[in-house]
Amino acid sequence: MLSQLHRLLGVPRVYRAFQKCLSGNSGAAYVRSFIRPSTGDRILDIGCGPAGILALLPEVQYTGIDLSPDYIAHARARFGSRGTFVCQSVAEAAISSPGSFDIVMAMGLLHHLDDNEACKVFEMARLALRPAGRFVSLDGCWVDGQSPFARLLLRMDRGEFIRSEKALVAIASRSFSQVAARIHHDLLRVPYTHITLECRL
Repeated sequence: MLSQLHRLLGVPRVYRAFQKCLSGNSGAAYVRSFIRPSTGDRILDIGCGPAGILALLPEVQYTGIDLSPDYIAHARARFGSRGTFVCQSVAEAAISSPGSFDIVMAMGLLHHLDDNEACKVFEMARLALRPAGRFVSLDGCWVDGQSPFARLLLRMDRGEFIRSEKALVAIASRSFSQVAARIHHDLLRVPYTHITLECRL
């Protein structure tokens, strides 16, 4: 049954509906509080999925990268010229203009990657960012004393590499000199534990 759910979430429209059901209108608050985009910003979204976050952003120069051709096709059909959407893995991704992005983000990506792959994401972000730029990520997280239901949902997740705050910060610190982590228990309509990272060069 769990494997069937995971397959269904690979369908872009199902994934979008599932995310909307869980998050409600919290996405806009997340963008305001953590991504904090400005009009005209150059934004790189690693593991963008169907790029639903773009609907919540102002007029920016958006580039989304994802391994799923179905997600990328859906993003292109929905947003057209509002963004550039590239189907490739993190390992394949190349930055044509290093040091040119204001914000690099990875929403719900890192827990799908082993430590070596996660290191590549942070290093890619470091190379892509302008000197004053920021890398922002959001993922599930193990913490002591978290809700049993939150732990159950984390175990059911498609990602196999959910980490503790300490483990994720340690990986991020290999590429960034400033790493600020925050734990959240209230970003979804159900009990769940998230960690946000904001990293600077």
